[in-house]
Amino acid sequence: MLNLSELKPNDGATHYKKRVGRGTSSGTGKTATRGHKGQNARSGGGVRPGYEGGQTPLFKRLPKRGFTNVNRKDYAVINVEDLNVFENGAVVDSEKLREKGLIKKEFDGVKVLGNGELNKQLTVKANKFSKTALDVIAKAGGTAEVI
Repeated sequence: MLNLSELKPNDGATHYKKRVGRGTSSGTGKTATRGHKGQNARSGGGVRPGYEGGQTPLFKRLPKRGFTNVNRKDYAVINVEDLNVFENGAVVDSEKLREKGLIKKEFDGVKVLGNGELNKQLTVKANKFSKTALDVIAKAGGTAEVI
């Protein structure tokens, strides 16, 4: 039977790390495989990532697509079925949702979506509600308040 302590890589699968700049007898001493002088021989030498020797680089040759809407609002999203963790008659707001671990960050507000069923009568305070969420909360006997 094979033990974990007996596992080893196949022959030829691993290599020793080449230790450069450790004296002439190592074979990689003196210039340490960098050659003589020049930009790449210097410490901190070499060209920046993406540089193609003056040719227009790939990232500039590719077409631009889309745009970023600076007025975009990101909402922390929660479904009504997740609100069943609260007790009957509770007032649910973003602070309570964070305490229960249902949302991590508030972003630009909280939006309640109507997926699932709600078995509790709750007062839900959020920035936005979907139409189905409003219906589900009302059907359960609760109220939805837009803040």
